[in-house]
Amino acid sequence: MFVSIVGATGYGGLELIRILNNHPHLKIKSLHTSSRFGRSLYEENAHLMHMKDKLDEIDPESIAKSSDIVFLATPSGVSSQLISEFSDLDIKVIDLSGDLRLQTPGEYEYWYRKPAAPQAIIEKAVYGLPEWNAGSIKESIIVANPGCYPTASLLGLAPLYTTGLAGANSDVIIDAKSGVSGAGKSPSAVTHFSEMNENFKIYKVNQHQHIPEIEQQLGRWSQAMERIQPVTFNTHLVPMTRGIMATMYIQPNRQTSSSELVDLYKMVYENHPFVRVQPLDQFPSTKQVYGSNFCDIGVAQDERTGKVTVVSVIDNLMKGAAGQAIQNANLLMGLEETAGLWNSPLYP
Repeated sequence: MFVSIVGATGYGGLELIRILNNHPHLKIKSLHTSSRFGRSLYEENAHLMHMKDKLDEIDPESIAKSSDIVFLATPSGVSSQLISEFSDLDIKVIDLSGDLRLQTPGEYEYWYRKPAAPQAIIEKAVYGLPEWNAGSIKESIIVANPGCYPTASLLGLAPLYTTGLAGANSDVIIDAKSGVSGAGKSPSAVTHFSEMNENFKIYKVNQHQHIPEIEQQLGRWSQAMERIQPVTFNTHLVPMTRGIMATMYIQPNRQTSSSELVDLYKMVYENHPFVRVQPLDQFPSTKQVYGSNFCDIGVAQDERTGKVTVVSVIDNLMKGAAGQAIQNANLLMGLEETAGLWNSPLYP
């Protein structure tokens, strides 16, 4: 089975290449870029000197003729322009940007400040959170790969919402931190070394574009006829390359205990190989999922306040982007969900 990558030179595209080079069933057919076509991939990516692939222009018809799946590893605002061309062709699409995730008309424009993709195509896109939407993903043609922060947050909150321990009226606070690779490959005044070294920054306070994505999915799990109570969600950059930690605080709908919560999470994720639940009174660190497709979760109840604390960690470039995209591709093509992804995290 052949795949193509549009946006092959960004961090997400390069991570897709790393995984696919060792995938037993999916093989790279072509790599595409909007600005560096005609050049060799390794010219700006010395770690790929062993690869002789050339970067091609983005030609949807040509891609569809040669590949079974195309990954759109492009910045937000680019996929929304390309998707109309791909949607009329015989090829499956996995979009790693945020362009196809928000279903409510007008919401994308408000949060992303860019023109949206055609609404008819957005409505065809299946939200690609495999642990909770595998059946729909398997039958889909277009998959909207979740964002990195929403992946960590939603996997951490799902057992509470799907079992009724939390619901539409629950007060949720999500305090999230990410390594700087989440900001993309292009350098900026915010992310260069002298700005980030020995520094810790909050950004997009109460305005992050992943807020509606999280609320949209929580609303689905709550089966809310009206909008759920708004989620408090804030993000921080920390001076590390990879990793996300989302620490969440939720007032449950009934009294519970830490041991009950750990048992619940283990039961819910028992058959989901990429979610690992920590033992009672243990909590994950970002290093333990580095370079892997795992999401590690720790959970406890605060006996003093009655609130539930959930800590969820992922590698933002893996489970938060390319790894999850490959997981979705495996489901799309009827392959073992773990194919090409069953590797141990990098440590130390």
